[in-house]
Amino acid sequence: MPPTLPPFDAADFQGEITLDRVIQSSPPQYSPLPADLRPELAAALASRGITRLYSHQAEAYAAVRRGRHLAVVTPTASGKTLCYNLPVLQRMLEDPQRRAMYLFPTKALAQDQLAELGALKGGLPIDLRVDTYDGDTAPGRRTAIREAGHIVMTNPDMLHTGILPHHTRWRRLFSSLEFVVIDELHTYRGLFGSQVANVLRRLKRVCAFYGSHPTFICASATIANPRELAQRLLEEDDIALVDRSGAPRGERRLIFYNPPLLNRELGVRRSSMLEARRIAAPWIRAGIQTIVFCRSRLQVEVMLSYLRQDLAPRLDANQRVRGYRAGYLPLHRREIEAGLRAGGITGVVSTNALELGIDIGSLETSVLVGYPGTISSTWQQLGRAGRRAGSVGVFVASSSPLDQFIVRHPDYFLNANPEEGLIDPDNLLILAGHLQAGLFELPFEDQEKLGRADVNDLLQVFQEDGSATRSAGRWFWSRQAFPAEEIHLRRIAADNVIIIDTSHPRPQVLGEMDQFSTPVFLHEEAVYLHEGAQFHVDRLDWDEKKAYVRPVEVDYYTDALSSVAVQVLDTFAGPDGCGLARHHGEVKITSLASMFKKIRF
Repeated sequence: MPPTLPPFDAADFQGEITLDRVIQSSPPQYSPLPADLRPELAAALASRGITRLYSHQAEAYAAVRRGRHLAVVTPTASGKTLCYNLPVLQRMLEDPQRRAMYLFPTKALAQDQLAELGALKGGLPIDLRVDTYDGDTAPGRRTAIREAGHIVMTNPDMLHTGILPHHTRWRRLFSSLEFVVIDELHTYRGLFGSQVANVLRRLKRVCAFYGSHPTFICASATIANPRELAQRLLEEDDIALVDRSGAPRGERRLIFYNPPLLNRELGVRRSSMLEARRIAAPWIRAGIQTIVFCRSRLQVEVMLSYLRQDLAPRLDANQRVRGYRAGYLPLHRREIEAGLRAGGITGVVSTNALELGIDIGSLETSVLVGYPGTISSTWQQLGRAGRRAGSVGVFVASSSPLDQFIVRHPDYFLNANPEEGLIDPDNLLILAGHLQAGLFELPFEDQEKLGRADVNDLLQVFQEDGSATRSAGRWFWSRQAFPAEEIHLRRIAADNVIIIDTSHPRPQVLGEMDQFSTPVFLHEEAVYLHEGAQFHVDRLDWDEKKAYVRPVEVDYYTDALSSVAVQVLDTFAGPDGCGLARHHGEVKITSLASMFKKIRF
């Protein structure tokens, strides 16, 4: 049973509960272990209490063993990891020379799965080298991973800039690469997905050069078009789809809460932050492990301060309630993840950074401050609680029109399909950049395609601007530049601004911030919030990309006001229909942080 919800009586919560529904639990559907499973692998599973598989795990294993590309689409905490680990380990027991690459959208996910796979492979009779290869990997370990890694866990960004351009150092991996695992498939949509699709085109091209043709295994949360997204991302038509989960599901209670009106004429409601604070604090105080999702980094820090104020008299609030967001140092985030798994942390306030499938233990309640923006993300965040038992999830609406529509029409949310994942790998600007990167990696033959894209015209353009030359029917990169470095897959500046705490005898790195957010959060005279603590920004050095801060104790925080101007540079013909004027074109977007507010807590 889910934990008892604190009472929503008129004295404490004067808003409107528009949905209070219990989604019943469902039993597991089991299948026996595959008949061809190696005894030593079966024994390793048994040592972890696994003597049979969920039905979707058995179906996924069978599809991969038949040599088919695969997309597994099941809910959070349904055991998707075993869908790819099992066939990969089985093949490596059969032939220890085989290799696999695991792609995760974040470094945190790779670290999480490294621990999971490490526990499973520990019971096997062969020495399988499994390691992460990302920006945090020590230089001394990189050579060993390139030479002896059986399973290399990385992310698209590192594959794009750190592996493919240096493929000659990875000959052993690419010549024996049998599996490529792509976790969190649903995140590869839009611009990011279009970029990654071209990275995978380059990956398949390098693999073919070394004589390998890997099987792709994709795992995803629920989206409307998983097979179509996988087909577009991989440019493979024959993809097996496993989308019926055999995992058990605990009872789940969903509550949609609309804060009370403060001004009926203007539609202004009581702050969703304050209402979420009043909901979450009693749960955390009672020892119920709770996650609060906020829409921004600033909201995370403010909510963290609120909850620590509420809980400080009774709990060691600084240790029991933690924040989690981009900008914290990697070791700091790993510490928080471990604390959640071990139960030492009772409450965590996060952006969508914890929306993905990192194992963060047995959370019981989830509070969403505002609508996350998509049906898929909402279910993902609600699903972070109740991974092993029943759960309660509360959506607290803000005054925004979208939030108000969702909270007033809960049946729309419950009955709506999740959004489709759409990508456009052949976008000219994206394709041109990756064609240059591919040309740097390997010469192109006349009429050769990049994936399914015709690129001969682009190669001729590169020849005209001096970046490519043609000789004996082959095209070669002719510049000293390293083209992959110019392509940022997520459209984030390559270099972050480092935040330095100057209060120590030897200044210490506190965190980091992407360059687009720096003018808003780290301008001079700002009060920067980090894990609930306040820091005054004394100096921002753009040339060195460093912000110098010192701790302060004040009763306010700052929030910069940004103005965004969109200038249309050129307009092309757009699609017809819908009664709207729609155009393709080129625009220039200017964002300016011109002033800031001091806001009391």
